[in-house]
Amino acid sequence: MFQASYCLAALALVLAWPVPIALSRAKWPARSPFTALVLWQAIALAGGLSMIGAMLTWGLEPLGPNLIDALRGLGDILLNGAPATTLGLVHVFALSAAVLLTAHLLFTLLLTYYRIRRSRNRHRDMLTLLSSPSATRPATVVINHPTPVAYCLPGGARSVTVLSDGLLDMLSDDELSAVLTHEKAHLAQHHHLLLWAFAAWRAALPWLPTSQLAQQSVNELIEMLADDDALAQVPSETLVRAVAIVGTGAAPTDRGIPAPAVSTPLLGSPDELEQLGTVHRLSRLLTPQPPLPAWQRTAVLILSGLLLAVPTTLLVAPGIV
Repeated sequence: MFQASYCLAALALVLAWPVPIALSRAKWPARSPFTALVLWQAIALAGGLSMIGAMLTWGLEPLGPNLIDALRGLGDILLNGAPATTLGLVHVFALSAAVLLTAHLLFTLLLTYYRIRRSRNRHRDMLTLLSSPSATRPATVVINHPTPVAYCLPGGARSVTVLSDGLLDMLSDDELSAVLTHEKAHLAQHHHLLLWAFAAWRAALPWLPTSQLAQQSVNELIEMLADDDALAQVPSETLVRAVAIVGTGAAPTDRGIPAPAVSTPLLGSPDELEQLGTVHRLSRLLTPQPPLPAWQRTAVLILSGLLLAVPTTLLVAPGIV
């Protein structure tokens, strides 16, 4: 187990810094957003498991040759009063750190969920007062505002898509269909759950620069996935115009698409990264690239599975190291 703790610590370090940076700078995720999302989730889960596992195996090392035996030894100490002479101060510190980090991650996940849920409930109450149901589109409400706004508010059976008068005035029927298809894709694919998880990761580890990179990348990837759903319904030029209007707050002119000026998120709260995400989406739509070959997507999915399997194996497989 002593060697396992070092292997887990090395894996945690690699997944916390160079790997997320390399993935955030890569060009291929735009060609296969779903595959990239799976990889980001594997990196986050394997990184957290490795951080906790490294401290846990290091702290339990004197109590047994593998995790199962060591946990039994720890149980004897805590429950049966067995002597703890084999545990030094450094081992107690490592065990305490593992417990505290686990509690911190779980508490932050729950706290983030509570805050998001409370914010959405307040937002829903405001919409009840300030919006009116669409006469022609189910689960859609319209707010009286000149700025082009379109976003979805998740809530299970109470999920709604919110549009503004300004948006309805600027969009053609085909463009509006593209926006609605985009928003419905967010709800159908439960993208809000991914946003919740990565928002919690960033809140739990704000000192880790890659947690911000991961959140930004995931935000962009789910927008690309929703764009792909819309592309199945409308031509690309229609979607480009709709994205430009919603993302910039102004209709494109004959001289081209204006630079982002107003941050109007399609999902979630306003953020300084939204403008950059709109630029990336427009670039992807204007210069489409072929999807990754099937063998490359399969290789990334296999790598994602291995990222989860390695720390799990190091933790639970008796006597593997």
